[in-house]
Amino acid sequence: MSRVNFDQLLEAGSQYGHLKRKWNPHMAPYIFTEKKGIHIIDLHKTVVKVDEAASAMKQIAKSGKKILFVATKKQAKEAVAERVKAVGMPYVTERWSGGMLTNFATIRKAVRKMSTIDKMEKDGTLATMSKRERLQVSRQRAKLEKNLGSISDLTRIPAAIFIVDVLKEHIALAEAKKLGIPVFAIVDTNSDPRDVDFVIPANDDATKSIVAIVDAVVGAVAEGLNERKSDKTTSAAESAATDDASDDAAAEEGATDDADDNAAEA
Repeated sequence: MSRVNFDQLLEAGSQYGHLKRKWNPHMAPYIFTEKKGIHIIDLHKTVVKVDEAASAMKQIAKSGKKILFVATKKQAKEAVAERVKAVGMPYVTERWSGGMLTNFATIRKAVRKMSTIDKMEKDGTLATMSKRERLQVSRQRAKLEKNLGSISDLTRIPAAIFIVDVLKEHIALAEAKKLGIPVFAIVDTNSDPRDVDFVIPANDDATKSIVAIVDAVVGAVAEGLNERKSDKTTSAAESAATDDASDDAAAEEGATDDADDNAAEA
């Protein structure tokens, strides 16, 4: 069964592309027709592509790796943040800081700076500073939280990146490609799909369209995480059962040895 069906995408307006004069010719395979100067996306292909992307993302999540979601446009940021936060994946919805992937070590230093400021607040160091210094530190902490707070748990380069609007997030796309990170993306008719590994052709300007697709892939990620948790529980139970069986066998062997010793003494 598909993660999202044709009717859901149709209702969300996912079929509406950009004006014909703004199109990218490389999106031709995903365009169904043109209506009043606007390209109409083939939603049958979108359904297939959503399933392909969701399946791959589920396996990444099941393996315990992280997927970074990038959506800084106003139509997407709140909806994406809310859904991605629920499954514990990192996301960027405020501003893409150049070098966030290619200069990851520096980004991690900035995140650690946040932790240092928090520690200073807890141990009373901030209280010993002047009012002006405290204000400067507080502003710095707020700025770091706004731009990097949502990736504070990202301790290593993500295994994949999911982008809403590759035209707007071209820097994130370029950094991911430079590092060989698989890219999943919602791609509209005005964008170039060639650098995207898992293309999801759809309207990337309408909130309903973005939500319909993000719900589908985030749902797959949640399934992957649940299966990973279930596998760990099963593995732990099997390990415990094996240990119990070994203990029972050892106890039985010890009882046999005692019986043999008693027989020998008799």
